[in-house]
Amino acid sequence: MADPIIAKRFEALVLPHLNSAFNVARWLTHNDQDAQDVVQEAYLRAFRYFGGFRGEDARAWLLSIVRHTFYTWHQQNREYAADTTEFEEDLHSLETGHASHDDSPEATLIRNQSRKRVHQALRSLRLEYREVVVLRELEELSYKEIAAIVGIPMGTVMSRLGRGRQQLAALLAPTDQEA
Repeated sequence: MADPIIAKRFEALVLPHLNSAFNVARWLTHNDQDAQDVVQEAYLRAFRYFGGFRGEDARAWLLSIVRHTFYTWHQQNREYAADTTEFEEDLHSLETGHASHDDSPEATLIRNQSRKRVHQALRSLRLEYREVVVLRELEELSYKEIAAIVGIPMGTVMSRLGRGRQQLAALLAPTDQEA
């Protein structure tokens, strides 16, 4: 049975970051169900080792565990993960949480198509670039936090982020058909 003091501290410091953990796992796995599995396993690992947590940044610590859990999951499920593609309702739906009452159907459609293009471009990035872009741009982590999570020097974070952004820009550049 868990120490109630550790459990309360875990609840206060780590549970608030569940959405960030799921978001990172979702971008890494490309699948809601797999992301849920990765996050569940990561939270179990985090709780198991929380007694030894002495850091100040529980979010970065947790996201590091999510990342390591993903890589373990990815090694075990490589064939399965390559064969599955999930329908993403939020990308294909015309209704979004961002539409206002003043938006025309055309504006909503254009916004959804743009969001879909960005998501597809992010998904096509190599994993090493995608993870730093997601951590920086979507989770708004500092270079220092990303370096700690990914386990690489800050210079490498900046390099991967720069390359990832360049690849995204190239993927999102208008094509001749769109011009």
